[in-house]
Amino acid sequence: MNASYAIITSDMFQIGDQIDRFQIQNHMAQGGMSNIYRAFDLVNRCEVVIKIPDQSMIGDPAQFERFQREMEVARQLNHPAVLRGLYAGQYNRIPYLVTEMVNGQSLRDLIEKSAPMTADQALPLVKKIAEGMAYCHQNNVIHRDLKPENILISETGQPVIMDFGLALTKSSHRVTYSNLSATMGTPDYMAPEQVEGQRGDARTDIYALGIMLFEMLSGRPPFSGDNNLVVMAQRLNGDAPRLDKRNPNVTPQVAAIVARCLQRDPNDRYADMPALIEALEHPETADTALLERLQGVSLKAPWWRSSAVRAILISLAILVAIVALALALQFFRQ
Repeated sequence: MNASYAIITSDMFQIGDQIDRFQIQNHMAQGGMSNIYRAFDLVNRCEVVIKIPDQSMIGDPAQFERFQREMEVARQLNHPAVLRGLYAGQYNRIPYLVTEMVNGQSLRDLIEKSAPMTADQALPLVKKIAEGMAYCHQNNVIHRDLKPENILISETGQPVIMDFGLALTKSSHRVTYSNLSATMGTPDYMAPEQVEGQRGDARTDIYALGIMLFEMLSGRPPFSGDNNLVVMAQRLNGDAPRLDKRNPNVTPQVAAIVARCLQRDPNDRYADMPALIEALEHPETADTALLERLQGVSLKAPWWRSSAVRAILISLAILVAIVALALALQFFRQ
């Protein structure tokens, strides 16, 4: 693959360079898998965003598959709460994706500036995100990496979901990634089933939305620890704290909505995004009995199910996977 893409690399583009009909204006950011440029569409006379895979990613089939998956999803979806894909092509054998330009800020920026937010501020925003995800699910797209960094808030207040590189689609297949954490999602927002290595479904996105709503209303995620492995182990081993205890300004009804999103068993969460949307529209009807049940459950687990033991086991599993991958690569090179 490296040889076929050797003509030009994605980090060689400069201000004023032209990629087909798109003229580079500036380099906006470098993500985990792409260089992101602001560009001008010389045909439609408008600003756009161009995503080009990082040079190192082009040599990694799994990461390249992630970029291709995002291109596929971006062209398939069309909803106000989903970043709109405009064009996908190749320039000197380098693939690229063109999306709409959204002027605004990320949800991460908003949380850092405004959290803890009031329910009147947070619930309508999360409801719009849920509406976008309901549309995605109707079109057989599960995001699996929802987090504040992947939500843009436009100047009009419209949230826009982006970065579908880990999305599960009808045609997608399981890929083994060299970057294990990127394969599964982002630790702070991963559902327990993702931590266990399952592919997830619509309820996995509901869990991530619950984490984000908890963070918006309290100022920090429900789980924290010294490292990502501890954070992932916590959600396998214990329940999230009651939101109304973390922030007394949150009503028990709103706390109950969040608690249901964050149930460890997917079957105990909202069945789908429309059910969550209904709850967000009418928070006063939420069943607070769940909070009482959680309050009565001891969170102290046996030592063999403790966070530390879980973290050690996960670390060992990752180490075994890395060694196995190294041996496999050595075998194929021979």
